[in-house]
Amino acid sequence: MVNQLLINDDDYYVPDANQLVTENDTPVDNFASAKQQRLLVGSLYSSLQNQTFLAEANVGIYYTDLQPPIVPDVFLSLDVQVPEKWWEKQNRCYMVWRFGKPPEVVLEIVSNKEGDELGKKLEIYEHMRASYYIVYDPNQQLGEKVLRVYELRGRRYFETSENWLEQVGLGVTLWEGKFEDRQDTWLRWCYQDGTVLLTGDERASLAEQRAQILADRLRAMGIDPETL
Repeated sequence: MVNQLLINDDDYYVPDANQLVTENDTPVDNFASAKQQRLLVGSLYSSLQNQTFLAEANVGIYYTDLQPPIVPDVFLSLDVQVPEKWWEKQNRCYMVWRFGKPPEVVLEIVSNKEGDELGKKLEIYEHMRASYYIVYDPNQQLGEKVLRVYELRGRRYFETSENWLEQVGLGVTLWEGKFEDRQDTWLRWCYQDGTVLLTGDERASLAEQRAQILADRLRAMGIDPETL
């Protein structure tokens, strides 16, 4: 588990949430990025049902009231949950001082050269002290590397060749396959052995396949599975 300094509201100045912009209702994204975000967030919730965490796409993170929020394409924060009264102003986005910690993982999907993912955004996430910063560049807008993983060591990010995120117990991998009827290369979460975290649809399909195999075996034994 990640060792992070927890923030105590009693010891720190807590900004008035009513003075902060928690959403501006002007998201602009593309089809590919939107699907990729759904895959990353959805597979976490379908596969890690016994763990406490918060994962979202395009939700703002306030790390200081002196700057506007940063909005990663995807983030993952362990051992926290969305507050029950999530429509209240102070609960609508990720305010570090309320959750007591930054997310462990922040991830950006590069769609053009305007996002400054390797410049200003990297500096912000480094200052925020997110344990890992992942840059997925499927069209190689920023260079030859499709995937970059940065790990926080002390106060600075260092790029690592490891795609296994030791402190969160998950990894990321490039996967060829079909998601939502679209065949492509996708970025996916994985376990240490490389097995990807399944989506809800994949879990349902796997269960159906197993049920069919069992039914076939029963029929081969002269047993009608419909009578069981």
